Amino acid sequence: MPRQTVARINLDNLRHNFRVARERAGGARAMAVVKADGYGHGIERVAKALADDAEYYAVACLEEALALRTAGLSQPVLLMQGVHQAVDLALCEAEGFTVVVHHEHQLAWLESGGARPRVWLKVNSGMNRLGFAPEQVEAVSRRLQGMGVRVTGAMTHFACADDAHSDRTREQTAVFEEATVPLAPLERSVANSAAHFRPGQRLFDWTRPGIMLYGSSPMLGHHGPELGLRSVMTLESRLIAIRHLPPGDAVGYGETWRASTPAVMGMVCIGYGDGYPRHAINGTPVWLRGRRASLIGRVSMDMLAVDLSGIEGAAVGDPVELWGPNVPIDEVAACAGTISYQLLTGITGRVPRVTLEDGESISRMTGSDS
Repeated sequence: MPRQTVARINLDNLRHNFRVARERAGGARAMAVVKADGYGHGIERVAKALADDAEYYAVACLEEALALRTAGLSQPVLLMQGVHQAVDLALCEAEGFTVVVHHEHQLAWLESGGARPRVWLKVNSGMNRLGFAPEQVEAVSRRLQGMGVRVTGAMTHFACADDAHSDRTREQTAVFEEATVPLAPLERSVANSAAHFRPGQRLFDWTRPGIMLYGSSPMLGHHGPELGLRSVMTLESRLIAIRHLPPGDAVGYGETWRASTPAVMGMVCIGYGDGYPRHAINGTPVWLRGRRASLIGRVSMDMLAVDLSGIEGAAVGDPVELWGPNVPIDEVAACAGTISYQLLTGITGRVPRVTLEDGESISRMTGSDS
C-alpha cells in the first residue's frame, strides 16, 4: 500500500471561490487564472471544474494554454507573458489564443511574420517587470494596427494591491487609465485577486482572480476564510509513530526543539520532499483528532514531528491535516516565512491529488471530528 499522504482537491469550494470573485468584480467580468498547473491543483482538473462559470482563462505561457485545448476546453485563453518564440505566433492564431505583447522583440516578431493572433498590450504602470512605458502605449498600438494585428485589450499588474494601507494601487490605476484612454474602446484589465478586496477600486472590463480561487487570502494580515473564501486543497498525511519523551530529550536535525516536561511526540510521514516547507517553525499548527497540535523540531525530507501532549487517544494511523479547512494555508505560510502561492505550487509529484466528489466533505475523508 502507498503512503496515505495526499492533497485532496475540493472542486465545490473552487467553484464557490470563483463565484465570490465574480460577485466582487461588480460590472467587470472575471477570467480564471489557472497558470502554474492550476496553482498546484492540476490545470485540467480546475479548468474543467470552472468550465460552466469561466468565460475566459488566463495562463502564463503557451504550454499551459495548449493544455486547456488538450482538455477539450474552447474558451478564450490569455497568454500573460505572450510568446517566447516567433514561430509560436502562428499556433496562437490557429488556436484562438490572445497574446500579450510587452516588449519590442515581440513587436519585431509580428512585423517579420505572417501570423496575426489577437493581441493585448501590457502597460508598465509602475511595477517595472514587463510592459511598455505609458507614453509608448498609443504609438505601439498604432504600430500593431498598421501591421494588421488586432489589438483587443490592455492590461497592467499591481505591485502592492495586497497592502490595504498602500496608495500605490491607486497611483498605478491612474497611470494605466491615462495611458489607455487613446485605445478606447479596447477591453482593459488591472485587477489581480487582491484588487477585488479594495473598496472603491476601479476594475475596468476584466478581473484576473488567481490565488483567491484556491481559497488563500490575497490580502496581507488576513486568512482566506475571513474573506469568504473556502480552502480547495487539503494536504493530509498520517501518524506513523508515537514516542514518549522525558524532559531534556531533543527532536530532529539540529536539536531545534527540546522537551521541557514529559512530552508525547508523533511522527507524520510528510516532509520537504513532498513540498511541506522546511523552514516551518516550532509551533506551526496541524490538525488531528478535532484539535490543533504543533510542529516540533526541524522538518526533514520525508517526516516531521508534532507535539501530541494534550491530544487524547492519538494513535498510529490517525490522519493529520497540514493545511486545509481547519488550518488556513496562509497561517502555515506565515510560520514558514513564505506565501501560500509557493506552498500550493511546491507540492511535489509524489503527493497524489485526489478529487473530492460533489458534496463530499473533507472531515469525512480525514476522520476529523470537526
